[in-house]
Amino acid sequence: MTTPPAPQAPYQQPAPQQAYQQGQGFYVSPIPLRPATFGDAVASEWTKIRSVRSTMWTLGVMTALLLVIGVLAAVTVSASDADLGETPVLSLGFFGVLLGTICVITLGVMTIASEYGTGMIRTTLTACPSRGRVLGAKALVFFLLTFVITTVMTSVVALIQSSMLDAVSPTSGEWLRATVGVSLYVATLGLLALAVGALIRHSAGAITIMIGVVLLPLVLAIFMFASSLATVQEKLLEYSIPNQLSVFYDNSVTSSGGPSGWQPLWILLVVTAVAMGGAYLSMNQRDV
Repeated sequence: MTTPPAPQAPYQQPAPQQAYQQGQGFYVSPIPLRPATFGDAVASEWTKIRSVRSTMWTLGVMTALLLVIGVLAAVTVSASDADLGETPVLSLGFFGVLLGTICVITLGVMTIASEYGTGMIRTTLTACPSRGRVLGAKALVFFLLTFVITTVMTSVVALIQSSMLDAVSPTSGEWLRATVGVSLYVATLGLLALAVGALIRHSAGAITIMIGVVLLPLVLAIFMFASSLATVQEKLLEYSIPNQLSVFYDNSVTSSGGPSGWQPLWILLVVTAVAMGGAYLSMNQRDV
């Protein structure tokens, strides 16, 4: 009489490390797994923004515009022996900054709209599904980069102009507004362009809209000849981007009812906050 076979224990899958040792194809990564953080998103966006050619070209052109136009303005005034009178010497840097804002607007739009155009936004959102975190990281990296470069260049230009021209020495408040204040305004304007890029998702369209925002109010005001439109013309001039930017150099350019001091920055901050809120809602509710 044969003995029945002994019951076998149920099969248990070996632990990953044991299975790997047994040659069953499992592998345990030595890299610890952890959830992605906002710092990871910031590091990723910093890597992207400093490794693309558009950043080098746009910020390089902006730097050249600020330096060349600022120095040329000082050289021209010095060579002509013109008397600046009560005109602040730092106001000569206004023209370079105004042209440089076009570069900042372009980079702000391309920071996010170019990813929609190439489809890379899908990869970005796959690596970091939190769309608010992606938008916040892009905004932070872009703002800090633009602010630092603009502050450095406006400070250099201001020092050159002050040393070349015999004029009334700027006060500490004038220095602060013409360097830090202008840089905050330009960087915030770039954030507004980034928000418009997130809403439009098309680089050329968003850049066109932002250039219209900068120039259209001023152009419309120039061609308003009817006396009935005098009030509208005055408001368009006072609240146009070029005029508000000039306030940081010379408060006397504004009328009694226009923005003065740091008010242009607060106005732009409110507009940008609304636009960024709309961009956040758009990214969460629309497919990529």
